[in-house]
Amino acid sequence: MIVRSHLPWPLRWAVLAMAFGFSAAFALWAFEFGKDIAGPDRSSKEEISALRAELLQLRDERDKAQGVANTAESLLKAERTTQERLVGQLKALEADNMALKGDLGFFERLLPASAGSGGLAVRGLQAEVVAPGKLQYQLLVMQPGRAPGEFNGRYELALSGELDGKPWAQLGKSARGLELQFKQYQRLDGVLDFPSPAVVHGVQVRVVDSRGAVRASQDARL
Repeated sequence: MIVRSHLPWPLRWAVLAMAFGFSAAFALWAFEFGKDIAGPDRSSKEEISALRAELLQLRDERDKAQGVANTAESLLKAERTTQERLVGQLKALEADNMALKGDLGFFERLLPASAGSGGLAVRGLQAEVVAPGKLQYQLLVMQPGRAPGEFNGRYELALSGELDGKPWAQLGKSARGLELQFKQYQRLDGVLDFPSPAVVHGVQVRVVDSRGAVRASQDARL
């Protein structure tokens, strides 16, 4: 014989409702708890993704800035090279200008022409004893006219003075040779050797053609 306790249906429904409510509340709590646990991970992933994107952007900006810096450095090197080349050219021009000024000064000091036969002229003979037995000279030989023929010959330098209290003279030879070949003009300079005890009072230059004829001459006193 089995004894069964019968609960009223309303009470049964109340118990079932309570059980279902408890289960739903537990499930909601588990969901919220899991959401709280998973929430920081998703946030971290989003932050990591954002940081990666920012890092890529910064790298791109860095590469662009590096490219601009490299271009600027190349331009600066090119500018420095150009500036150095211009400085070199300026120095060369200054040297040429100084040489031209020297020639101009020499021409400005020219004496009146001493013309010989055939229109050949000697100008600006200058001489100076720079050391015992050493005489430095310079002069200009010219052929007037726009298109003169080529002159071939030589020039001679004669020194005069005193040696041991007596008159002395010498036909000197330049260390650079005495041959002369030019068309319009020729500037001549050099150093003559003479006995160191001698005292030089005067210098004479003579231009001689290939036949031995004196074409022009000029004297200078020291």
